[in-house]
Amino acid sequence: MKKQTASAVAVIRIRDLCKSFGTNKVLDHFNLELHQGESLVVLGRSGSGKSVLIKCIIGLIEPDQGSIEVLGQNVLNLDHAGLDKMRTQVGFLFQSNALYDSMTVRENLEFPLRRHSINLSQEEVNKLVMEALESVGLEHTVDLMPAELSGGMRKRIALARTLILKPAIILYDEPTTGLDAITSLEIIALMKSINERYHTSSIIITHDMKCVKLAADRVAMLIDGKCYAEGTYDTLRQSTDEKIHPFFQ
Repeated sequence: MKKQTASAVAVIRIRDLCKSFGTNKVLDHFNLELHQGESLVVLGRSGSGKSVLIKCIIGLIEPDQGSIEVLGQNVLNLDHAGLDKMRTQVGFLFQSNALYDSMTVRENLEFPLRRHSINLSQEEVNKLVMEALESVGLEHTVDLMPAELSGGMRKRIALARTLILKPAIILYDEPTTGLDAITSLEIIALMKSINERYHTSSIIITHDMKCVKLAADRVAMLIDGKCYAEGTYDTLRQSTDEKIHPFFQ
């Protein structure tokens, strides 16, 4: 059953966000809110600006105009140290997984803890690593190299690395791209399990309609640079709008 989020607290609030690359206007006064505990899918065609949107949220791309509040902070006003601190609360699962090929699984998971100078004993680090691996069902891979893992396993390890800082929000960039149908379903189920287990809020960027149907509490349609429509999967699927209807064919 989908969660009710209408009265929930907004953990991300985006207002009038604009971003252009040359003459290509990717985001055009885009508005959106993510509610606490919600899984929100941003749906759009390839090249529509979905990945640009989440990179703006975590400060990897600077927008031309607008405001982005994450957990009450205006991202555009944060300095480098402020962005680093904010990013400990916002996990980002890259489409490519972004694992370090020269590091073991253990070292990949330890990296964010070192990167953010979190003062922990080695025993505490080991415990966090194993907890994160347990959450994705891959404790036995701790000393393997990424090259020894399947595509689905690498995606799970990347997710474990995202979880190790216990973020309040997770941003997923095309989490099922490049995976076979069965592995995609496993990753979607894992995302839902993590949302429920850790009470995270999630933005999922995708054009995979199976992911949209199974993972979304709410769907936001990114069309022509704007949040063109919002609603549940079932509500939008019934739309006769010529810009919405083709997504659900």
